[in-house]
Amino acid sequence: MKSPLLSLPGAVPAEGVDEGVAAHYGDLFREQRALADGTGFVDLSHRGVVTVSGEDRLSWLHLLLTQHVSELPAGEATEALILSAHGHIEHALYLVDDGTTVWAHVEPGTRDALIAYLESMKFFYRVEVADRTGDIAVVHLPAGSIAEVPRGAVVRETAYGRDLFLPRADLEAYAAQAGPAAGILAYEALRVERHRPRLGFETDHRTIPHELGWIGTAVHLQKGCYRGQETVARVQNLGKPPRRLVFLHLDGSEVHLPGHGTGLRLADEGPDGRRVGFVTTAVRHHELGPVALALVKRTVPVDARLIADTTAAAQEVVVEP
Repeated sequence: MKSPLLSLPGAVPAEGVDEGVAAHYGDLFREQRALADGTGFVDLSHRGVVTVSGEDRLSWLHLLLTQHVSELPAGEATEALILSAHGHIEHALYLVDDGTTVWAHVEPGTRDALIAYLESMKFFYRVEVADRTGDIAVVHLPAGSIAEVPRGAVVRETAYGRDLFLPRADLEAYAAQAGPAAGILAYEALRVERHRPRLGFETDHRTIPHELGWIGTAVHLQKGCYRGQETVARVQNLGKPPRRLVFLHLDGSEVHLPGHGTGLRLADEGPDGRRVGFVTTAVRHHELGPVALALVKRTVPVDARLIADTTAAAQEVVVEP
């Protein structure tokens, strides 16, 4: 769904999964600094919006999600996953309940599969699942923002800022008074700096929550059964995940950033050495320079020097081995 804010001055369209919103508005680092300072907003109107209403909504979602939501207070934000039977991550939901309805925004391209799964699990529960993407847009205000929130808007407030669920018809009017606009590349740079995983970027078909540090934030370990819970419990109690998320400082002399999936190898073994991981998201940060998130084998020493193709990379631990 193409955002009307692509008509703002300087807007350059994003590509790939973030197609439909602006990559930037002409000055990537200025936009990053504005967000870091608590000013401006990010257009996330390409994300899917799904609601669940009905008196059984919280108890029903509690059975399906990795997060404890049966007693979720109105207005309290949380995040949750849906796992496969083998414990692999299939969906990531960013939730808030307004007292009558649970609102969630999800990754572009995942909405239809998520709704199909939820509909298949309704059975006799008194719930209604709705796709609100066509009439509701998500806008992100950074932490520290004093921008006004329109009356009646549903707000999901976290340590990283506020996600607003706004009528799509009001998006342009809100942007005119909430500026300056920042593109998705600025938003992504701050996400990487904060070591926050993203579905489809830090995940593949076999990713389990422990590998990304989603235990605690999106997975509650003291709740009842849900699909994939056996894998979560087994890894938590008896073993270690096969891979771990790391933060990489990349060689700043390189012109191009390594793309998603670029193989990581031990620097001592050179570019023809064995593959020990891969880059998930690489960005240019306004203070840190080129940095990335990556998945590496758990057995890779935490002090090992790495290379991404031919780019030198120094790792910082995100998930303990």
